[in-house]
Amino acid sequence: MKTIIKTVAATIITASAFLGMNVNAGIEAKCKACHDFGTANKVGPGLKGVMGHKAGTTSFGKYSKSLKNGGWVWDDASMRLWLGDGKKAIKELTGDPKAKTTMPSMKLKGEKLDQIMEFMNGLK
Repeated sequence: MKTIIKTVAATIITASAFLGMNVNAGIEAKCKACHDFGTANKVGPGLKGVMGHKAGTTSFGKYSKSLKNGGWVWDDASMRLWLGDGKKAIKELTGDPKAKTTMPSMKLKGEKLDQIMEFMNGLK
């Protein structure tokens, strides 16, 4: 009987961990290609603590001039705009029609964008 209980418990724990990883992997898979979810820099800056932080001011050294001088703070509205179309967002957020970013446009919207925003707001 103890063996059965231990086996069932181990199966539940393993399944829970696996399901949790799969749920998150679907939400942030695109982000993970270029970003760390901590503070380490990769192709792009680490994302931990980005929400509520002034754009272009982390230790990441490869921000575009437009992003470094942008002056906005990442909030839900600016991040939604950015994840919808970063090329358009950089122009709107800086007020400079010639502003550029190297980040490709993610073109996220709807439920997928809502899930990413929930994920981003959890990286504190």
